[in-house]
Amino acid sequence: MHKYNNLNKKTIFGFWLYIMSDCILFASLFATYSVLCNNTENFYSGKEIFKLPLIFIETCCLLLSSFTYGKVMIYAEKLYVKKVNIWMGMTFLLGLFFIGIETYEFFHLIKSGHNPRQNAFLSSFFTLVGTHGIHVMAGLIWIVVMMLHVTCQGLTKINYIRLQCLSLFWHFLDIIWICVFTEVYLLGIL
Repeated sequence: MHKYNNLNKKTIFGFWLYIMSDCILFASLFATYSVLCNNTENFYSGKEIFKLPLIFIETCCLLLSSFTYGKVMIYAEKLYVKKVNIWMGMTFLLGLFFIGIETYEFFHLIKSGHNPRQNAFLSSFFTLVGTHGIHVMAGLIWIVVMMLHVTCQGLTKINYIRLQCLSLFWHFLDIIWICVFTEVYLLGIL
């Protein structure tokens, strides 16, 4: 058991270091967006192209997925394999719905002629929101892998540590999305 406690501390610390490096990445993308968001070259700005009700639904899905993943961790501590997988499945579906709406938004914008090559605003928008979307897709893949691990191996100490790291990652993505929603969409329509 002592061996696992040391692994747990080292793994969680290492994962926090990764999260901090991702914070630097997103801070750079937010800074770039903030500088370029008004460079529209007499073209449409955010208030003309964003569909806020759809983005609000997308946001609710991701925030609700934080709740469902919280339930994963509650049941993981109680060693309820079936409930862990049920709640991970719900988290996966909410994340998938989020990605579906984001894909629809990107498709709709590009189809309407609002592509990343149009101006600096759209280039920084697609980069920031797209980078977050790629992270969510990576999280969805990780959820599927963890569901397989938990199903095949059970809730071992190693799988519990992996679930903890995934929890940090998933909640981090929600925090980043709150910042994206506020900076890009809410302030973008003002």
